[in-house]
Order: sequence, then structure tokens, then C-alpha cells
Amino acid sequence: MKVPGLRSSSEMVGGIVHFGRMLDKIRLQVQGKLPETYHKNLGAGFDGRCIRFLQIDYPALAKRVTQGGSDLEILEWCFQKGRKPSDEEIEIWNAFLSNRGWRDDASENLERSKRESGFGSRSDIQTYFDLHEAEETWSDRFFSVSDRGISRGEGNRLS
Repeated sequence: MKVPGLRSSSEMVGGIVHFGRMLDKIRLQVQGKLPETYHKNLGAGFDGRCIRFLQIDYPALAKRVTQGGSDLEILEWCFQKGRKPSDEEIEIWNAFLSNRGWRDDASENLERSKRESGFGSRSDIQTYFDLHEAEETWSDRFFSVSDRGISRGEGNRLS
């Protein structure tokens, strides 16, 4: 399902993938606009990896986001409160996260998540970023509920 105001996992803020998406989820939750299926991964999943990468505390980040400011201002706050990764560390982070699920220890879980989301036969979905994109862009115009074998909202593994 498309969530207005939630950007793609691959979009970068300050050269870092997923950070902007994490901020979007915090903002949407505060506004009461974040679908329930996303709540379990707030501060966990890829969000958890991101806060550990930046060495910040999720509740502190959520509080900072609610105080306002641009994404880059909030990222700079993270660098001051946690750590500022080197360009090489950011490159490694981006490669790791954007390829998560492709030929790694998460591959089996990705395949299970694909099946649960109705995309088990989609060989083009090879990473969690691909799965997020597919889950958030599919439309009933292209898939009927019976084609997917699930009802709307079931099996979402959104992060």
C-alpha cells in the first residue's frame, strides 16, 4: 500500500539510505497517519540498524524529530549526539542495507516475507528494498485479491 509522505528506502539523506524513511515514519506516527503494519518496526528492523550505525537512541531521535527541522539538520544532530561515519563507512552501510536479503543470511526470511505479501513468484524482488517498493506500489488495478491469494492488508512485512 502506498503511504503518502513515506519515501523509498533507497532515497538518501546526507548520502545515507533509509535515514529519511525512518524520519518519515516517526513524523507519520506522530500525525496518526502511519499504518499499523509499520508500528512494530519503529526503532527495530532497518530503523534499528540505522540508529545503531549512527550510535543514537531511538526515543531521543523521535523526540528530536518532533521538535522540527530539516532532515539534514536532524542528521547533523545525530552526528553530534552519536557518531559521524566516514565516507567509506557510509558506502559500506548503503551497500549492505540496499542489498539486504540478496544472497545473505536474510535471504530465507526475504523469501518468506515475499510469500506472505503475495509476491512469492516475483523473481525481480531480490532485496528488502525491492520488497518495500513492491508492497508500496502495487495496486488493485494490476493485481486482484484472488490473484494475490490474500486480502488487503494481510501479510505486510513493511519496514
